[in-house]
Amino acid sequence: MTVTGTEPVPLRPPGDSGGLRETFRNKYLLRLLVRRELRSRYKGSFLGLGWSYVRPAVQFLVYFYVVGVFLGTNRSLEDFPVYLFSGMVLVNLFTETLHSTTRSVTGNAPLVRKVFLPRELFPTASTLVSLVHFLPGVIIVMVASLAAGWRPSAAALGAGALGLAIVIVLGFGVGLIFAAVNVFFRDLEQVVDISMIVITWSVPMIYPWTAVSGKAPGWVLDLYLANPLVSAISLFQRACWYPGTDGTFVFPPHLYGRAGIALTASVLILIAGRLVFARLQKRFAQEL
Repeated sequence: MTVTGTEPVPLRPPGDSGGLRETFRNKYLLRLLVRRELRSRYKGSFLGLGWSYVRPAVQFLVYFYVVGVFLGTNRSLEDFPVYLFSGMVLVNLFTETLHSTTRSVTGNAPLVRKVFLPRELFPTASTLVSLVHFLPGVIIVMVASLAAGWRPSAAALGAGALGLAIVIVLGFGVGLIFAAVNVFFRDLEQVVDISMIVITWSVPMIYPWTAVSGKAPGWVLDLYLANPLVSAISLFQRACWYPGTDGTFVFPPHLYGRAGIALTASVLILIAGRLVFARLQKRFAQEL
């Protein structure tokens, strides 16, 4: 025990960081880590944060011309560019969150070894950086949606907010688990890199979900629709793309019910991620 004034203050063990609550109490440190990550990522870069516009633009053009023009999806799906980009920005948010949070602790090894601070600061900062990169894409989607005839409504905004919440909570929860496990098994980074390819093609971003329902067996379709990202992407397209169409497109059945289950599952994964991270973080310094 230590004494300050007349009140005895209990000493905390070095590994007791206070968890996510302590992380958000350290707002100053969190801002410093976010700025540091942004600066280090674009150090010596001419465009700087402008690459947040260039990368999704190039990715969009490749998908649009290969899938939309060459394979004909642009003719069968109304306003295909808006459909594609509204799904792509959410997929990019999830994949970047997963990619950066997985490396967040190992990438800050000197700080972990030498400075005592809440370890959750690192994956939290990486998630916030991913949200910074998400904003330019959202701006582009909004402009394109307005040009295609989209007008704001409570239903559209609610669907978009629900889809975004699923992606953020799920990405952060899985990221906490991967960040902790990656300290001990560095092969996980390679697994995450490979999973980026799978994630891109396992959601209705480049193609409509009806392409799966029309050709896959029933159990495959059920497994496909159980993916929380499928519900999240569909909701975001419901928010940004659907209001500007003729309204004949049919979304997956029980979309909002599945989305509620997806959000609940994402929250449970976040809780599990916090527990796994808290359990393993006491060994971070010695492993790094």
